[in-house]
Amino acid sequence: MAEAACLLEARNITKLFPGVKALDGVNFSVRAGEVHALLGENGAGKSTLAKCFIGIHQPTSGEILLEGKAMEFVGTRAALSAGISMIHQELSPVLSRPIMENIWLGREPLNKLGLVDHKKMYEDTQKLLATIDMQDNPKTLMSELTVAKIQMIEIAKAVSYDSKLIIMDEPTSSLMDREVEQLFRIIRELTAKGIGIIYVSHKMAEIFKISDRFTVLRDGAYIGTRNTNESKLEDIINMMVGRDLKEMYSKSDHQKGEPLLEVSDLSSGKVFSGVSFTARRGEILGFAGLMGAGRTEVMETIFGSRRKTQGKIRINGESVQIKHTRDAIKRGIAMLTEDRRRTGIFPVLSVKDNMIYARLPHYLNKLGLLRLGQMDKDCAHYKERVDVRTPSLRQQIQFLSGGNQQKVLVAKWLLIQPDILILDEPTRGIDVGAKAEIYKLMENLAREGKCILMVSSELPEILGMSDRIVVMHEGRVTGILENTPDMSEEQIMAYATKAAGAQPGKDTPNVKESADDGN
Repeated sequence: MAEAACLLEARNITKLFPGVKALDGVNFSVRAGEVHALLGENGAGKSTLAKCFIGIHQPTSGEILLEGKAMEFVGTRAALSAGISMIHQELSPVLSRPIMENIWLGREPLNKLGLVDHKKMYEDTQKLLATIDMQDNPKTLMSELTVAKIQMIEIAKAVSYDSKLIIMDEPTSSLMDREVEQLFRIIRELTAKGIGIIYVSHKMAEIFKISDRFTVLRDGAYIGTRNTNESKLEDIINMMVGRDLKEMYSKSDHQKGEPLLEVSDLSSGKVFSGVSFTARRGEILGFAGLMGAGRTEVMETIFGSRRKTQGKIRINGESVQIKHTRDAIKRGIAMLTEDRRRTGIFPVLSVKDNMIYARLPHYLNKLGLLRLGQMDKDCAHYKERVDVRTPSLRQQIQFLSGGNQQKVLVAKWLLIQPDILILDEPTRGIDVGAKAEIYKLMENLAREGKCILMVSSELPEILGMSDRIVVMHEGRVTGILENTPDMSEEQIMAYATKAAGAQPGKDTPNVKESADDGN
């Protein structure tokens, strides 16, 4: 079978930023009808290279060829006009506007009078959403959607450009298994039409399932390109990190302390109800469930960013009232949110400012002046502890890789010295090396007696790191499971889909349900 024509080729691409060589002589190509995965640790240069293809960045040297013709994209509009679109890792929807306006922003259909044809926009959006199995009303405001649905809207928007090449930067970071399968179906339909896909992801299982070839970057340099079906996982990891990762999950048995957090019959309107559980010192309590199960909303209520309508929260046996995030912080509760761009970082502020924000009042002296020396000392300490890779604490956080931004947020919350640490999707958009570092940090914190509540959509992560697992379905807890050695993903899914007919504990073998229900 003849090899498909080269669609896009990058030759010796170098990109310099002040004080940083982000790309160093990188070569890359993607063929028509091919899924070519672009891999590497956070900071390896993947997103920078992709942004050169879409016109956000211009290479310092080297050339980009599209269908054999040298191109110079100055701005995304030029790249879109040439047939290249991109789904960005960091979502940036216009939250105050509806779905249809977000999809067709800047290219709205016009009627004969030159006015926006809202009827056609509505109908075109309906057809487009149908291709990704979304039934939402095109007039629904983006602010009313979950992160996962916003991600699907971005995918639909990229498809709507009728592009020759689509760059997908972490497209499944917010998706559950069902949505991932929808995306893969869309990708197969696109490649069957000769469209090329550049697929950036840290999820190795996806790479083997969807890609034809992969290219690895490390520290901005080209390491190599391989056929996916001729490669093994350990080969890819070794290319990415330059070393063997002998153990991904660092969880080990250690003594658990007394109950620290007790949640009883907690409810928040129609979002979730009757949630009860207990978490102990030194325990990592995992929360599993399908999209819309209510896991994040429960965490937001415990942290005071969502109003509770019923129930009690006890810390160290004492009933507490948490009506605002500051109440939670005073009680030793910290929360790493699932979407660092929307609810985590302040992009234009420095690493130091982002790190110190939650504990700023602590650094005021009696005269109301900041103790700058102590701030610098503490930030430097936690920078080293979580291994934030940045030229300086004064560097704007928006210029750090996604993984390093996540580490800054972990450091921010460790600075307040919490007893209870809520981690909502802690390794979303993080490479395998950084994941292993986060897991090791979590285990060390648990050994110190911290109580960790971990929400994750990745079942291997839930199984690899949790001591016990709280499973939710449609706003209710369907099981609290001991994470025994024989626990499986299928057993967790039986609880996560309980309303679909499963009877956990009866027709699911080897499931041990914890007697601890928080009451």
